[in-house]
Amino acid sequence: MMNEREKSDSLVVPEKPPNKAEEPAAEGVEGSRLAEGKTLECTAFRTQSRGDAHSTLERIREVARAGGRQRFTALLHHVYDVDRLRAAYHGLKRDAAAGVDGETWQHYGRKLESNLRDLSLRLKRGAYRAKPVRRAYIPKADGRQRPLGVPTLEDKIVQRAVVEVLNAIYEVDFLGFSYGFRPERSPHQALDALAVGITREKVGWVLDADLRSFFDTLQHEWSVKFVEHRVADRRVVRLIRKWLAAGVLEDGKRIRSEVGTVQGGSISPLLANIYLHYVFDLWVHHWRQKRAHGRMIVVRFADDFVVGFQYRQEAVQFLNELRQRFAQFGLELHPDKTRLVEFGHFARQNRQERGEGRPETFNFLGFTHCCARTRQGNFFVLRQTMRTRLQAKLQALKIELRRRMHLSIPEQGAYLRSVLVGHVRYYGVHDNAARIGTFRKAVVWLWRRVLERRSQCRVSWRRLKPYVERWLPSAQVCHPYPLVRFGVIT
Repeated sequence: MMNEREKSDSLVVPEKPPNKAEEPAAEGVEGSRLAEGKTLECTAFRTQSRGDAHSTLERIREVARAGGRQRFTALLHHVYDVDRLRAAYHGLKRDAAAGVDGETWQHYGRKLESNLRDLSLRLKRGAYRAKPVRRAYIPKADGRQRPLGVPTLEDKIVQRAVVEVLNAIYEVDFLGFSYGFRPERSPHQALDALAVGITREKVGWVLDADLRSFFDTLQHEWSVKFVEHRVADRRVVRLIRKWLAAGVLEDGKRIRSEVGTVQGGSISPLLANIYLHYVFDLWVHHWRQKRAHGRMIVVRFADDFVVGFQYRQEAVQFLNELRQRFAQFGLELHPDKTRLVEFGHFARQNRQERGEGRPETFNFLGFTHCCARTRQGNFFVLRQTMRTRLQAKLQALKIELRRRMHLSIPEQGAYLRSVLVGHVRYYGVHDNAARIGTFRKAVVWLWRRVLERRSQCRVSWRRLKPYVERWLPSAQVCHPYPLVRFGVIT
């Protein structure tokens, strides 16, 4: 797909496709021709004026939008700008874990201006060196451990600055059905787009796909080539190569690899989106335009994506070709998490006629999606908290409460309040009130068990009720219907 774009001779400059998952991205693209006598080369982007950060990034966006094949040759001076580095520093989490050098946010900030000036000079003269990331693990819902990387503080600052500059370019290129790790986009927008697409389009089959160990199998050379398709500044490309080659420090040993990007740094999500933009997004956009005969919807969030089809034979053909496409770039679909499910308006009726029972469900972004009907008999997509996520969250909460057992009631209540509010803010979608209510009841029960164990006596509901009313808010739906929010943003 990259070669096809490079070979394009059209002078039509496309505008950004709308964020509309149920419609092919090309259907929202309208071109505006360049002014007479001008070519894409006339808009070559060499350097930027020393204005404020917002104006310079806006100018980059304008140039990126004006020329689809434009390569940017001078970007590093935006990265080592002290104001941008300072903003990147203040954008970091203050209580985040330190990297291999042990530098913390607070200690670095004691001499912030001198440290940032020194970092800026090292970036300017090419003396900046990326350090290996420190390996850390967090538990997954299935009981396994997810490997994460903790970069050093200066690596975090520089990566954040680079991401801010590159986002000005790639946010113009990324297609509308890509939602993961992008500014002003969220998982709930992806969920809304999927629900609206299935409800309003002729979707009969859903491909629920997941890439096997995507961040561990992303190939460095392909990643750099994709970046160079838009970025011609060798110094910025060299920075990306340094981070990819920095390796991981685990048990005192530095491990390097030619594949994979460590999750935990600011640059990894952007590199992942760029990689999948060329490997998957542009390819599926072309497939939908040229190969599909029925309706087709696409929603992708990072390495999780869902594709809806009108016809089963097209879904099977797409899945076979997708496996071949991914194999060319070192990627593989997860065999256990990739399923073709009959789903949509007529799934229940068709399966009953064949004697196959209720329609299957699929999981996406922590929700189980089910075929359901309203009281009036209209089809809609029912979204409920995944049972495994709910159980894993409660198990982790049980362990943490035992650790906090001897804290005061206000301290325990404040902690449980933060857990409950965070859970409801994510899972509080329409038709999921029962599941979030179940979670709140389980939190109350766990708190009661901990208090009884601490006091060695039974805690009555009369005694517990004031604590619950004081610290645990009611579990209420806080997200609008999918079409309401999706209709506004599109």
